[in-house]
Amino acid sequence: MDGNGGHSGGGPGHGSVSGPGSAHGSGPAIGVGLGGGLPGGPRPSRGGGPSGGYQLTELTPVYVISVAAQLSGLHPQTLRQYDRLGLVCPDRTAGRGRRYSARDIEQLREVQRLSQEDGINLAGIKRIIELENQVSALRARVAELQGEVASAGAAATQREAAVHASYRRDLVPYQQVQQSSALVVWRPRRRSE
Repeated sequence: MDGNGGHSGGGPGHGSVSGPGSAHGSGPAIGVGLGGGLPGGPRPSRGGGPSGGYQLTELTPVYVISVAAQLSGLHPQTLRQYDRLGLVCPDRTAGRGRRYSARDIEQLREVQRLSQEDGINLAGIKRIIELENQVSALRARVAELQGEVASAGAAATQREAAVHASYRRDLVPYQQVQQSSALVVWRPRRRSE
């Protein structure tokens, strides 16, 4: 737990927020398809659903700083400090107001846990977050390369099959006749006198 009583839930229409103990951020889908607040992390673009509306995800920036502070169990000034240090960087509105996503709040709880329970300073926590983001990016790249290798292998197999299919069917394969190794003795005929 995060040491703050494990707040979950949000304001009206916001759904619940998954805590750091959830399985890899598999919390409920809430929000509007904009990016999350992890420094260097992926920030998905606006996406339209089947009805042309916005796709709701855990990366949607919907919580103002006061709600995010309440959900994470931290003071709003602490959230501002984390943003200045680059630990948890929320999205900004046109008026430069901070908007936190469910993923940001989960990250805030994780920062608090690492700081209070594990005694890691903020510089160390920032480095941990950066390394985790690097690992995620590398895993995504490996998966992309594996897909490219698989499709290249499938294309090579198709080309090979096409070459085999192009062989002429009316040609008979040549088989070399094996020469006999039997010994033949030649005897000349006698002349009759």
